[in-house]
Amino acid sequence: MVRKVKVKKSSSKKKKVSKKSAPKKKYPIIEIQNVVASASLHHDIPLEKVTITLPNTEYNPEQFPGLVLRLAKGKTALIFSSGKIVCTGAKSEKEVGETVKMIIKELKKVKINITKKPDISIQNMVASGDIGMTLNLDKLAFKLENAEYEPEQFPGLVYKVPNSHITFLLFGTGKIVCTGAKNEKEIKDAVLKLMRTLKRLKA
Repeated sequence: MVRKVKVKKSSSKKKKVSKKSAPKKKYPIIEIQNVVASASLHHDIPLEKVTITLPNTEYNPEQFPGLVLRLAKGKTALIFSSGKIVCTGAKSEKEVGETVKMIIKELKKVKINITKKPDISIQNMVASGDIGMTLNLDKLAFKLENAEYEPEQFPGLVYKVPNSHITFLLFGTGKIVCTGAKNEKEIKDAVLKLMRTLKRLKA
């Protein structure tokens, strides 16, 4: 007697592997690289005393009247005897306030107590990014008002926005640098306006 054995047939159908498509980048991509701000501490600062006490300082009054104070996270401050300061290295408007607080904390080590709220004014914001467009800089040099392009000296096109204090550096890859803005909103508005202008010119 022959015993019959049932054999299950293996399914030849392969399961489809779902490939998740990488999320598309949303343009423009803009990052603030540096914020230059000035402020008044409303207090005279004895610079010689500060530079003797604090190790993270540089002071050479014969070459420059201000004292250089190096802070954490790449931030730097210029301090003048009048109590005026200029700080660089912040990446946002919020960080500017934090930088001023760091300066006040350092001065407290020299027994200089700042009691009045500092007047802070942003002088310049530098941002860089990508607008996701390939640009023909040769054509743009003729089409854009207030544009300068000398590829033999510099690979980017300099574009001064009409009726504005903002200037852009444009590169053929779509990379940009924005300078002259006083706040983050100005940067966003200027970049969006730039993109509309470039699309209109079909750059």
